[in-house]
Amino acid sequence: MSQPSTLIPPPSSYPHEHWMEEAIREAWKAEAIGEVPIGAVIVRGDEIVGRGHNLRESSRDGTSHAEMIAIHEASKAIGAWRLLHCRLYVTLEPCPMCAGAIVQCRVPHVIYGAPDPKAGCAGTLMNLLQEPRFNHRTEVTAGVLQEECATLLTSFFRKLRGK
Repeated sequence: MSQPSTLIPPPSSYPHEHWMEEAIREAWKAEAIGEVPIGAVIVRGDEIVGRGHNLRESSRDGTSHAEMIAIHEASKAIGAWRLLHCRLYVTLEPCPMCAGAIVQCRVPHVIYGAPDPKAGCAGTLMNLLQEPRFNHRTEVTAGVLQEECATLLTSFFRKLRGK
């Protein structure tokens, strides 16, 4: 079995918080249309190559998670399914489906805001992104702008319950 390669995405001149703010802007777009406010961006160097926000309700498609949409956009933008030199920023820890897509697309680094105690697969319930039996593993940075990302979700669900 081949060993996974160590990929280092091109450096960014901006800190993780800068890019997470972009993901939060995507989450606001989801909230504005009544979707759960989760947003994602995929960055290569200092360029956003993919953006996404939850569209599950609007599209009536359970796979329309922020990360999946951002991965699709990034793949189209760079003309490849392997996102080898990219970082994915997402406001909520990836679920099993998104973690699987991240591994399959060879994203070398995922940065997330809030942990997901119900479906988190980047360390909370399990860590599919760093599963040693896979041929690719992803570096994980957790808790970037965690309070802001968590507040988006708790506020959304509080308003929803209030209706």
